[in-house]
Amino acid sequence: MLDFAIIGGGPAGLTAGLYATRGGLANVTMFEKGLPGGQITQSSEIENYPGQLEVVTGLDLMEKWPEQCQRFGLKHNMNEITKISKNNDIFNITLVNGETVESKCVLIATGSVPKSSNIKGESDFFGRGVSTCATCDGFFYKGKDVAVIGGGDTAVEEAIFLANICKTVYIVHRRDKFRASPHEVEKLNKHKNIIQILNHTTEEIIGDASGVTGIIVKSKDTNETKTLDVLGAFIFVGRDVLNQTLQNEDGSFICDTNESGEVIVDLKMRTSLSGLFAAGDIRIDAPKQVVCAAGDGAMAGISAIAYLQ
Repeated sequence: MLDFAIIGGGPAGLTAGLYATRGGLANVTMFEKGLPGGQITQSSEIENYPGQLEVVTGLDLMEKWPEQCQRFGLKHNMNEITKISKNNDIFNITLVNGETVESKCVLIATGSVPKSSNIKGESDFFGRGVSTCATCDGFFYKGKDVAVIGGGDTAVEEAIFLANICKTVYIVHRRDKFRASPHEVEKLNKHKNIIQILNHTTEEIIGDASGVTGIIVKSKDTNETKTLDVLGAFIFVGRDVLNQTLQNEDGSFICDTNESGEVIVDLKMRTSLSGLFAAGDIRIDAPKQVVCAAGDGAMAGISAIAYLQ
């Protein structure tokens, strides 16, 4: 019987384990099928983590986290979790091999992943001009021209963010109007350096050995194509929340989620199901930043201690 089971080994899961074990919980296990660290380990440059003066890779930033977080007794189980359920006051955690583990409380910190646009060149230039995080990478394009691909709230919000850094921001959307809220579109319209290219599809992201040099867009009205000379392409076509372990057989969830499948939590990372916590990119309104995920994990660890007491 575990005191606290942590599903996911990114910044949120690791920090939750650190705070829970250092706070006195004796039997805490983090389930992560691969090496701990999370999506940030795929980032080529990190320069906005507090206290980290040198620009490092995401892998370098996360290198010492597992050792530190396991110092007080956190265990790492390299197993994949397929299902979480609760019977009476005990959680049953089902492993991919069919075995089950019992725990008094659980943190789900499996995160989310950006949806692929399947645009030609996207995978070739990912990390070399193609990004899914303007907050992370926008500064590298200060005073330069970039493109945002997408038309929802995230795409519009990130275009506005980039407009304060970049010289010109092209926002390319395949429909004739944005899906974003009217309030966000109104703010977008106020930025003179944001050029809206509506009713266009992005056909290809092009570049050379140095990275992205442009994108080719095609008009849905005339079928004509043109090249936008940009050094960065920011793609926002949605995210896939990794919430499968929370699903019942009928497709419903064991706790409340929003329409996007993000887990609804309060300020203490508590879900609607007592004893189940959620932290990091899987929760509602997650900023998708390492420092924020770590803060979530700290709160979840503290809240787990309070729950068990």
